Amino acid sequence: MGTTKSIKFSESQNRKAELFKALGHPARIAIIEFLINQNSCVCGDIVEELPLSQSTISQHLKELKSVGIIKGEISGVKTCYCIDENVWAELDDMMKVLMSSYSLKNKCC
Repeated sequence: MGTTKSIKFSESQNRKAELFKALGHPARIAIIEFLINQNSCVCGDIVEELPLSQSTISQHLKELKSVGIIKGEISGVKTCYCIDENVWAELDDMMKVLMSSYSLKNKCC
């Protein structure tokens, strides 16, 4: 969405769109699921787990990191990634509020 249009929406609406857009690709969902199932930060294993090239995975990691869903720490020549607990809680709260705001008794169709 162009900058001129996004200013017409609330900060909350723009943040939701930013986070949901980052989640809008199956490779990013796969990366997140992989990170969630690990007991520690992941340094290089993602490429071995997904059917994508290193450069493609790097681009998806960059998108997830840019909105804060994941965080990364440099460890030598590698970057170790994990879920950012604060942003994950923010996303969880957003989804709960959004999903609970719809009432089935108000069906119109």
